[in-house]
Amino acid sequence: MSTSNALRWGIFSTGGIAKTFAQGLREAQNGTLLAVASRTIESAQNFAAQNDVPRAYGSYAQMLADPEIDAVYIATPHPLHVEWAIKSADAGKHILCEKPLTLNWPDAQRIAEAAQRNGVQLLEAFMYRCHPQTAKIVDLVKSGALGEISHIEATFAFVTADDPENRWLNLELGGGGILDVGCYTTSFVRLVAGAARGRDFAEPISVKATGKLGKTGCDDYTTALFDFGDGLYATCLTGVRLNAGGSATIYGTKANLRVPSPWFCNASPHLILEPHGVPREEIVVESPRHLYAYEADALAALVRGEEPTVPAQSAKDALGNMRALDLWRHEIGLQYPHEKPARLQKSASGEVLRVYPNSMGYSALEGVTNASGEPKKISKIVMGTMLEGAIEPFTHGLALFDDFFERGGTCFDTAHVYAGGLGETVVGHWLQTRGVRDDVTILVKGAHPPHCTIEGMQRELAISLERLQIDGGDIYMMHRDNPQIPVSEWIDALNEGVRAGKFKIFGGSNWSLSRVQEANDYAKSKGLQGFSAVSNNFSLARMVNPVWDGCISCSDAQSKTWLEAHQIANFSWSSQARGFFARADRNFTADGELVRCWYSDDNFERLERAKKLAKEKNVSPVVIAAAYVLTQKFPIYALIGPRSLAETHDSMTAFNVEITPDEAKWLNLEA
Repeated sequence: MSTSNALRWGIFSTGGIAKTFAQGLREAQNGTLLAVASRTIESAQNFAAQNDVPRAYGSYAQMLADPEIDAVYIATPHPLHVEWAIKSADAGKHILCEKPLTLNWPDAQRIAEAAQRNGVQLLEAFMYRCHPQTAKIVDLVKSGALGEISHIEATFAFVTADDPENRWLNLELGGGGILDVGCYTTSFVRLVAGAARGRDFAEPISVKATGKLGKTGCDDYTTALFDFGDGLYATCLTGVRLNAGGSATIYGTKANLRVPSPWFCNASPHLILEPHGVPREEIVVESPRHLYAYEADALAALVRGEEPTVPAQSAKDALGNMRALDLWRHEIGLQYPHEKPARLQKSASGEVLRVYPNSMGYSALEGVTNASGEPKKISKIVMGTMLEGAIEPFTHGLALFDDFFERGGTCFDTAHVYAGGLGETVVGHWLQTRGVRDDVTILVKGAHPPHCTIEGMQRELAISLERLQIDGGDIYMMHRDNPQIPVSEWIDALNEGVRAGKFKIFGGSNWSLSRVQEANDYAKSKGLQGFSAVSNNFSLARMVNPVWDGCISCSDAQSKTWLEAHQIANFSWSSQARGFFARADRNFTADGELVRCWYSDDNFERLERAKKLAKEKNVSPVVIAAAYVLTQKFPIYALIGPRSLAETHDSMTAFNVEITPDEAKWLNLEA
C-alpha cells in the first residue's frame, strides 16, 4: 500500500516486536521496509529472508550509513534506545523508537535534543496512540459527551515466567512493569487528562505510588496515583507478576467510558459509553489495517509537515511521559544499574563529547588560563549546579552538563552548599569521566553562613575541591560577606589561596560594591591580587526582597555605573529573575518565593514590555530578559539554573537576539 514518496525504513534488531512492525509496515500507506540490522549478520540475514527485506546489515552503524534509508524503527532492548536514537538523529534519520523511549527522563531529553538539532522527526512507538480507537476516545472527551472528567483508571499487567534471565525481570535489560507496560497506562491517563482540558496531554502535579519489588529488584507490580490538579485524578496499575489484564475507564459527570482493550484495540465493541441513567451505547471504531501500520504512517505525516490525524506520542509528549515514569519509579525505590555513578562513565551516545555549531558568546578574564597558559574562553552563559528539578541527581546533572558543553558552554558555577554538596559531587564525576577539565572554567563558592570566616572558607574549599576531584578551581567566590572581618584579612587569606594553587582569581558573591572597592584599595596598596569579579544578582526585573538572607542585587543604576567604571565582571545569579518572565501573573500566587521577591508594579510593567518586544522578535519573554542582561556595558555572565535541556536551549537563544541601547532603556523603564 506504499506510495511512491513513501518513507524507506530500516529496523534495528530482529526480536519479536521488530517482526510485528515489519508485518504492520506492509499495510502502511506511506512506508516501505528497506533494511534490517542486527549485531550479527546471520541474524539480520535470517530476519530479512523471513520478512522479504532487501538489505541486511551486521551492525547498526552500517545500516545508519545507508543513505537511502529515511527512517528507523528502534526495537532494541530498552537500555540501547538512547545511544542508537541519538546516533540515528545524527545520521539524519527520522525516528520511531519503541517504548519506553529510554530508561529515564534525562536520557529522553538527550534524544529529543539530538532530533531537534538534526531536524528529524521523533515519535515514541505507542501503537495504540496511533490507532483510530484512541482518536475516538479523545474526541469523546473533548466533545463533552462525558461531562467533566473526575477520574481515569488504566491497567496493564500480566504474569511472566519466574526466570531471572527473562527480560521482564532483568534489571540489566530495564525490566519490570513500570517501564515495559506501566508506560502505556501513564501515557493514556496523561492523554485523557489533557483532552479533558482541551490540550494534547497533561502533566501530573504529583505522583504517589506503592508497589512490590521482586527477587531481581524489578517491580513485580505497582499502583500509582496521579494528581492532575483541580480534582482530576488517575490511577495506574501495572505489573509483570500480576494477572490483571489490560483495560481503562474514564469517569465523567455525564457518562463513563469503558475501554475493554485500550492497548491492542482488538475488542468488539471497541468502546462502551455509559451515560448516567440511560442504557449504555456500544461504539465500534473502523480500523481495517494492521495495528502497527498506523504508527508508521503517523511518522510519515510528520515528515511531510502534516499533523497526524491520531494522537501519536510526540517528542514533547514522550518527555513528559518519561518524567512521570521516573517519579513513579522513585516512589517505590526502583533504580537501574545503568543509573548508578559507577556505570555513568560515558555520554548518552557513548561518544566523546563534541561541540556542535552554536551561537554562544565568550569572553576572557585575566588570570584564568588553560594548561598551556592561554586565556580560557569563558561562556557568557554559565551553568548552575543546584540540580533543581532533578529526580535522580546523577542522571539529571550529567545530561544537563553534557548538553551544555555540546552547545558551547564552558563555565560552571558550583558551591559548597548546592544540593547539600551533591552539586559538586556530580560536577566532579562529570569532569573525571568526560576528560574536559582544561576546556572548562570552574567557579567554586564557599564561606556560606554560618561558616563565613577565614577558617570556614579554608575548610569548605578543601571539601569542595575533594568533591570536584580537582587540585584547584579557576575562580573562587566567597558566598557571602562577613563585615565583622576586615577586608585586609579576607584579601590576605585569598592571596594565600592563589599562591597555594587552590584557585587563580577570586571575588565575592553578595558583597556590597563599597566593600569590594575597599578590598581592592587595600590589595593595591599592598601589591596584592584583588577582586576580579563579583557574583551579585543582576536581572531585568528588580529584586524586591532578597531571595535568600544576605543576598545583594546590583541591577540599580548606581551599581551599573560602578561596574561600568571599574569593568569588574559580574556573574549574575537569578539573571532571569527565577522564572518571573516565564511564570509571573498577577493572579498566580502559588509560588510564594516568586511573589515575595519579584512581584511589584514596576516589574509587571517590565514583563509587559518584554512580552511586547518578544512578540516583535519572535522569541519568548525569557529570551528577552536574558538578552537584556548580556547587553550590558560591563563584563557580565548570566548564571542559569535550567531544570531541563529545553530551558537551556531557550536561554541560548538570547545570543540570537539583538537588544539596542534604546530598547534596553525602554525595557528597564528608563525611557
